[in-house]
Amino acid sequence: MEEYEKSIAFETEEGTVNFIVISETKLNGANYVLVSEPDGDEGIILKEIQDENEDIVYEMVDDDNEIDAVGEVFRAILEDIDLI
Repeated sequence: MEEYEKSIAFETEEGTVNFIVISETKLNGANYVLVSEPDGDEGIILKEIQDENEDIVYEMVDDDNEIDAVGEVFRAILEDIDLI
């Protein structure tokens, strides 16, 4: 049986980057995903938000306090991962 990997396409100024979803969680009513590039060894936290058209989109979390709080949740779920 083939293992299923969930992925998210993230638009950057340089083009589209496809991330592999490592884990998902909810904190204070917000949904977060921990992702990594397919060959990457670092995790990136993305937050699920609704855009002006009410479409679900993901944005990189850049607030240090939010990264720390959500990072602790993911650390409790997973071990040996570097969060950026």
